Amino acid sequence: MRRHLSATLTAIALLALAACGTESGSGSGGGGADGRNDSARTAEGAGLPLTGVRWTVDSVTADGRRSTAPPGAYIELTEKGRAQGSYGCNRFGAEAVLRGATLTVAPAELTTVACSDEIHGFEKTLSGVFTGRLTARLDGKRLTLTSPAGDTVALVDEGPAPLTGTTWTVTSLTTRDVSESLPAGTEGSAHLTFAKNGRIGGRLGCNTFRGTGKISGQEITVQDLVSTKRLCMGTGGQVEAHLLKVLDGTVTYRLEGRELALTGATGAGVHAVAAR
Repeated sequence: MRRHLSATLTAIALLALAACGTESGSGSGGGGADGRNDSARTAEGAGLPLTGVRWTVDSVTADGRRSTAPPGAYIELTEKGRAQGSYGCNRFGAEAVLRGATLTVAPAELTTVACSDEIHGFEKTLSGVFTGRLTARLDGKRLTLTSPAGDTVALVDEGPAPLTGTTWTVTSLTTRDVSESLPAGTEGSAHLTFAKNGRIGGRLGCNTFRGTGKISGQEITVQDLVSTKRLCMGTGGQVEAHLLKVLDGTVTYRLEGRELALTGATGAGVHAVAAR
C-alpha cells in the first residue's frame, strides 16, 4: 500500500486550477455535401463544444496497442485554457489551447501518488499521448483525440452520477489528511450501492454486505450492517477493515461529477468512482 499527503505542494497547485466553463452539447444535422455525417465532426474553422464537460477516458491506443482505462481516469477542458483531470491514479493539470479541431496540450504538472504497476503503465501511456498537437473528432457524446503519429485517446461524456442507484467502486483509502492507494491486487475489490429505498449493499473487499442508509443533507446514517463471514486475510482484509470503519454510524459524503468521497466519524474515509 502506498501513501501520499493529499495536501502536497503539487496537489495544492492543481486545486488552484481554473474552474470549468459551461459550454456543452454537440449538435447534429444531416449529411454534408461531401456525404459526411455532421454528427461526427472535426469542425474545420469552428471550435468544438468540448469545454465544461467531464470526459471519461475509455481507452488509449498507442503503437497499435489498446489499453482500457482504469476507473476514475478523466479529462476536463476549461474555457480558460486548461486541461485537468486524472490519469487514473494521479491528477494533472496543463495549459491547453483549442483552435477549431486542433487541441494543443503543454507538458503537464501532476501529483506523485505511487500506483500499482498496471495503473502506472496506463498513466504513462495516456500522458504520452495526451500531449502536444491533437486532432479532435466529436461523434455525439464520444470524443477521439488523435496524435500526429496516429495514437488515440477515446473519451465519452457520461454525465454526472447520482448518489443513489450507482455502483461506487472504491479507488483509494483515506485517513484524515492522508490518502493511500489500494494495496496491489485489490483494485476493484470493494464497491457499494445506495438504493433509493434506503438499502445499501456491496462488497467490502472480501465479504459482501448489506444494511440501511438514511440520507439527510450531506450525511448518511448507516445502520443494521451485516456481512458474510468469510475469513479475510492479507490485503483484502485490510481494505475490508478500513471500509467497516468508514461505514460505522454517521458518514459524511461529497459528490462531484462521477466521484464520491465518504468520511466516517473516526476520520477514516474512501474515494470511489461511478462504475461504468
